Amino acid sequence: MTVTPSPGPALTVRRTTVDDPLAGPLLAELAHEYLTRYGSAEDLQRYAPQEFAPPDGAFLLLLERGRPVAGGAYRRFDATTAELKRIWTHSAHRRRGLARRVLRVLELDAAERGYARIFLTTGPRQPEAKGLYLAAGYRPLFDLSADPESIGHLPFEKHLENHVS
Repeated sequence: MTVTPSPGPALTVRRTTVDDPLAGPLLAELAHEYLTRYGSAEDLQRYAPQEFAPPDGAFLLLLERGRPVAGGAYRRFDATTAELKRIWTHSAHRRRGLARRVLRVLELDAAERGYARIFLTTGPRQPEAKGLYLAAGYRPLFDLSADPESIGHLPFEKHLENHVS
């Protein structure tokens, strides 16, 4: 299913699977980023692809004129909580608000599936992600004044509005 988010008629959302060939370049770049920042990309292999598929999860790509520019996914964390994973914007398309659009589509999708809450973690060496989640209304579940390296994974949550019970 493809829907057009607003604004931007050239942008479309493609709900797909982790093994979609269109996702390959984005996931490869994400793996490289993890290797560069943390020395490992093993987190990308931690979950089975079906965890990011309906009915409990989703994987989507944001396409611009048919080419992937950003993407993200969620999986079931618990009965009422979806866990965001793999939020990524291609390096050539950053600073355009694309990750925020991906977040919004994932939040709406999760709410439609009955989730009441979103949980996520980001790494301590990803200040851009930390800033994105704070700007998008996610509540940090850690001390913002602490050195991120002393915390490890930085957990956030957001309660979804208009979720379907």
